[in-house]
Amino acid sequence: MAAAMIWCPFADEESAASAAGILLDEELVACANILPPMRSLYRWDGKRGEGRETGVLFKTDGDRRDAAMARLAEVHPYDEPAIMSWACDAAPGTAQWLARAGA
Repeated sequence: MAAAMIWCPFADEESAASAAGILLDEELVACANILPPMRSLYRWDGKRGEGRETGVLFKTDGDRRDAAMARLAEVHPYDEPAIMSWACDAAPGTAQWLARAGA
């Protein structure tokens, strides 16, 4: 069983929690860890910027990763959200939990 993590920053905790709730309700992820605000330094439209964002780590089964990323892009308030994912190893119990979360 493959596990996957999805990383995505949001403008604030409320928008992060809203998107996480949608993905949880639609059984696309098993868990969303909403992290404290962070300082983000970036380049956008050829300019350097800085702001405060709230990061989220979504845990899901590898079979639902693509669907979770696509849905996250739909519900995210940014025009072009930074959504990144990777396959990862999981302990057997964790992998089973991730697989059951979408059942």
